[in-house]
Amino acid sequence: FYKQVEIVEGCRLPVLRKNQEHEDEWPLAEILSLKEVSGRKLFYVHYIDFNKRLDEWVTADRLDMKKLQFPKKEAKTPTKNGLSGSRPSSPERPEREVVPVSFPNGTARRLIPPQPGRKRKANCGGPDEDSQDSSDGIPTAPRMTGSLVSDRSHDDIITRMKNIECIELGRHRLKPWYFSPYPQELTTLPILYLCEFCLKYLKSLKCLQRHLTKCNLRHPPGNEIYRKGTISFFEIDGRKNKNYSQNLCLLAKCFLDHKTLYYDTDPFLFYVMTEYDSKGFHIVGYFSKEKESTEDYNVACILTLPPYQRRGYGKLLIEFSYELSKVEGKTGTPEKPLSDLGLLSYRSYWSQTILEILMDLKPDNGERPQITINEISEITSVKKEDVISTLQYLNLINYYKGQYILTLSEEIVDGHEKAMQKRHLRIDPKCLHFTPKDWSKRGKW
Repeated sequence: FYKQVEIVEGCRLPVLRKNQEHEDEWPLAEILSLKEVSGRKLFYVHYIDFNKRLDEWVTADRLDMKKLQFPKKEAKTPTKNGLSGSRPSSPERPEREVVPVSFPNGTARRLIPPQPGRKRKANCGGPDEDSQDSSDGIPTAPRMTGSLVSDRSHDDIITRMKNIECIELGRHRLKPWYFSPYPQELTTLPILYLCEFCLKYLKSLKCLQRHLTKCNLRHPPGNEIYRKGTISFFEIDGRKNKNYSQNLCLLAKCFLDHKTLYYDTDPFLFYVMTEYDSKGFHIVGYFSKEKESTEDYNVACILTLPPYQRRGYGKLLIEFSYELSKVEGKTGTPEKPLSDLGLLSYRSYWSQTILEILMDLKPDNGERPQITINEISEITSVKKEDVISTLQYLNLINYYKGQYILTLSEEIVDGHEKAMQKRHLRIDPKCLHFTPKDWSKRGKW
């Protein structure tokens, strides 16, 4: 039966997905590409409803041919600009308003609602939360600065496929999750070698060894603005250190799908977190930030490299970004949409930060303690909208007898205390040596 039917790009069918943690499964997948290696056909598949980082090349014996679906011709619908094109569906956007929620038994805290202020400007980087499209289903135009939210309706098939097999970075070997625009001639190599200090890419171990005899760097370029124990942060100007910044973006793109940072790094600052040992300062992760943001963004892209994930470093990067905002005297928010992992990290950070403040409130003359959303925002530098969405996410807000009440149940308190016991890595503001610059007075950065 396999020989009678020719599989083409765009076909869908169940594919055996080998799962290390659970039983093997047969999710529906789309064929993105085909190739032949040593006389054997291979199929590049994307598992529908799974993250793209799980896409892979599979052999024919993992395809369930009995349920093969051929690609349908997409119906064209008129768009606002008069051109026809397939119209992407729009996920429902999360509400920002406070809504009444169930009122559990527990410790009550009174919340004074925020005063109505100016409306938030439209997000030119993409809609809020994880939705890629605007509310009417038409994709928003990508921003024309260095941080671009990729437009799914024009995704090229090439950029949907991982193109680097393996990266050697210092003592780590990394398996990329997504496409990254490294030079085409490097994509056929079994291993791409990177200098872990300047991030220059090289085609062989011999080239790397030769490079290391000439490379003087043992830490990222730029200023070290934080050091505590073995953890340091370096501030890198995307205009002054263009090569390093571009190389960092190429590496980061291997693990970031929703945002692409190409070659215009001038408008950005990069904050690289490192871990120190006798050989030097080894990159753990980073975040980038616009020098001037009209949207109060304090993070453009953020990444913890895979060898350091699930160890508290992601939250440390987020905490550092808000410490910078505190020194600047601003509230900040990450550029949207966040990746699935990014959203989880931010939700966890916001929850812990806000609960820390609420649990430290003391009763006022026997009355319930009071705090405003604006006060929470000022103390934490977390933008007001993110404070509200976190309180809603935690189900803490209720409208009771004409006022807003925050109720901390025993379950919430216990969960928070357990989480904080595990959180060993924290930023110490006393170790931060940072003076904000006014970029608006510096011409073209």
